[in-house]
Amino acid sequence: MAETTEATEEKTEEKQDQENPSEAEAQEDPKTQVQPVEFSEVPAAGDTGAGGSIDVLLDVGIFITVAIGQTEIPVRRLLQLGPGSVLELDKSIDEPADLYLRDTKFATGTIVVVDGRFAIKIKQILGLDDSALDA
Repeated sequence: MAETTEATEEKTEEKQDQENPSEAEAQEDPKTQVQPVEFSEVPAAGDTGAGGSIDVLLDVGIFITVAIGQTEIPVRRLLQLGPGSVLELDKSIDEPADLYLRDTKFATGTIVVVDGRFAIKIKQILGLDDSALDA
């Protein structure tokens, strides 16, 4: 019985050693060693990569959102809306509509009708010189 108790204690010590390796053993483990890394040089900023052309992107469609105004109403009022309901917006009819690409405003314009459909005539593209694109 003494032999089995000693064998059990040795196995327990081996498990503890495996779970908690000493610092010397951890330094010898190749997984924990730090090794220097060399990086290749980054190409110049003017390079565009494979083929050097962005022509493939020129026909990609993007969604543009036109905001003519906004309002805030209680949910109770929203549930009462139906055909013919009118919501008053926060903008005057004379103010330009805002154009958004994703959530970024990039231009302003006026609402027009072309062939029986709503359209927008761009007045200004934001971020550019005002004299360049003002209508």
